Amino acid sequence: MRRIIKFLTSRMVWVAMVIVLQVAWIVDSVLLLGRYYWTAQIFLSLVGLVLVIYIVRQWNNPAYKLAWSILILSVPIVGTILYLLFGRGNAIVTHRRIHERIDHELLPLMTQKGEIFEELLQEDPAVFRQFRYLSETAGFPVERDGFSHYFSDGEEYFSALCEELKKAERFIFLEYFIIERGYMWDTILSILEERVKAGVEVRLLYDDVGSIWLLPRNYPTLLREKGIACRRFNPFRPVISAIFNNRDHRKIAVIDGRTAFCGGLNLADEYINRKERFGHWKDGGVAIKGEAVWNYTSMFLGMWNSISHTDYDYAAYRETGKEAAWKGGFVAPYGDSPLDHECTGENVYLNMIHNAKQYVYIYTPYLIIDNEMMTSLTLAAKSGIDVKIMLPHIPDKRLIFMLTRSYYAQLLDAGVRIYEYLPGFLHTKAFVADGTLAAIGSINLDFRSLYLHFECGALLYKTAAVEELHADFIKTVEQEAMEITMEFCRKRPVYEQLLVSAMRLFTPLF
Repeated sequence: MRRIIKFLTSRMVWVAMVIVLQVAWIVDSVLLLGRYYWTAQIFLSLVGLVLVIYIVRQWNNPAYKLAWSILILSVPIVGTILYLLFGRGNAIVTHRRIHERIDHELLPLMTQKGEIFEELLQEDPAVFRQFRYLSETAGFPVERDGFSHYFSDGEEYFSALCEELKKAERFIFLEYFIIERGYMWDTILSILEERVKAGVEVRLLYDDVGSIWLLPRNYPTLLREKGIACRRFNPFRPVISAIFNNRDHRKIAVIDGRTAFCGGLNLADEYINRKERFGHWKDGGVAIKGEAVWNYTSMFLGMWNSISHTDYDYAAYRETGKEAAWKGGFVAPYGDSPLDHECTGENVYLNMIHNAKQYVYIYTPYLIIDNEMMTSLTLAAKSGIDVKIMLPHIPDKRLIFMLTRSYYAQLLDAGVRIYEYLPGFLHTKAFVADGTLAAIGSINLDFRSLYLHFECGALLYKTAAVEELHADFIKTVEQEAMEITMEFCRKRPVYEQLLVSAMRLFTPLF
């Protein structure tokens, strides 16, 4: 009985009830318009036509424009109402202005060292242009590699993260999409409490929707009582709005401004195989030391202060004046935001594909791509580039998995080789090209990551992490993967093909 009462009084139940009432109101509004069908049809058809012209003129992805245009023109009443509620983006104007103001404050601290550009240009003009894009357009400078290491599984990542957290002397910044109480988080929390007692400043930022079923609503208050500053990104409120599509999907840990972790791992037990849900969970990440860590520090401070502006001396958290122990390559950590018109995450991937000379190997848990990405992958394969993509064999979301597999045939037909990770679910998000260049981070190959979420990653050139990622991919292909054939694709049930065809049309909206 207590469990039932607890469930009925939980935050999610009340939120769900309010949302159901709002949906009922929308349906009732549509039915009311239906009583005046012909008048509403003519009026909304004209409004829909104007909206489609307006949508086509926007700086958005063509797939997004097509999906809304079809919905509005085919079902004017429903489509127009849905677009006015969700599609205009007016709700994010205030958020965009806040982030722009914070970015403007951080801009003077995101300067590029000219001598590093000179070295990169001498090394490889094509690679130089890719880093130049991140520095001059996205605002994330490239630095010499002080240290980088690629983690091929969550267990190794977790162990290394704990060791670095224990060494913290000044501050710890954590920003994650999902936090769930269990062995992994409890272990980290005990370290954080110990560091707080030692005088270390600890801040935690997590996405409210990502952890809504996993943490109580008052969790920030509970942590503040332990001396840990905590904030929820974009708290979920029971109001239907497009702004809640924009989630903080980043996974960042910064220790003293000298060490940073990034990758696909959240702070929950399945990521380190303490809890099995979809077979063996394979995840990946990267640790970076040196001046490039500042890029991650600035990303965290930018997000933190967009919620509540408390920092003005950002430079106080920048570690400078220490020479890196090894300078064997280049690294540029970068972020991506849905509030601007720059698809940084996708552009990094596209640049790598376009400039590959021999091969591009890809880890991704999802494959729901637009025409630009499909064209780039197929053109590279047709041009003789060895393109391999590794995906999970056991899905975490069955409909999304069906949708992912619907892209296989077109890629295979062009010569792209596709593999599935047999032991379970693959959650790593990484590209490696020609044994010298890699991108590792939180960015999936799907519309949500590429267009709707706040994301992060690191572009690395001739570093240890690049070699380690390449070796891990080869090992996984040879020992733990199944190669997909065209015959496999032809065996897909007809109902599945029809379902995913409809889904593919409207995936850009969700």
